[in-house]
Amino acid sequence: MRADYILDQEFRDQTFDDTNTKFKDFENCTFYNCDFRQCTFQTVTFIDCNFFECNFQETKVNYVSLRGVFFTKCNFTNVNFAMTDQVIFEFHFKDCQLDYAKFYALKLKKMQFINCSMIAIDFMGSDLTEVLFDNCNLRHAVFIDTIANKADFSTSYDYVIDPDKNKLKKAVFSIEGLKGLLTKYDIVVK
Repeated sequence: MRADYILDQEFRDQTFDDTNTKFKDFENCTFYNCDFRQCTFQTVTFIDCNFFECNFQETKVNYVSLRGVFFTKCNFTNVNFAMTDQVIFEFHFKDCQLDYAKFYALKLKKMQFINCSMIAIDFMGSDLTEVLFDNCNLRHAVFIDTIANKADFSTSYDYVIDPDKNKLKKAVFSIEGLKGLLTKYDIVVK
């Protein structure tokens, strides 16, 4: 089946489901206040697209390609990104709700998370090389077997990361964030 190609379109206040996303390629499109909760994203590609105040809460993300995509003020609560296509993979989040999202075993190099709520997010086995976590709440986030070399955590907070279970070479942390690296030692940092 041939995919539909949608170029340079703007979508506002629209509810999407599989009938208007399946087998479609969206390039240079902008989405404002759209609801994607009924989508399963089967064989969908987004290239150079922007999403503003869209709702993806508990959406099933299956075989979606995200290339040069920016999400601003979107809700991704409890979304599993593990099945996203990782060929030419690039997307970023600003002011987004990502609580309970799963990025298990993904290559997220140079991704940006800016001012996001990331409570109980799962990064187990992910490559976070040079990822920017700018002013993000990482309470109960799972960092196990991650590669976070050169990642920047300096303005983020409430994280616990075990340096023995993650690669953190040249990762950046603030003085205030050091307690999150020492939690397993049950020491008090003042």
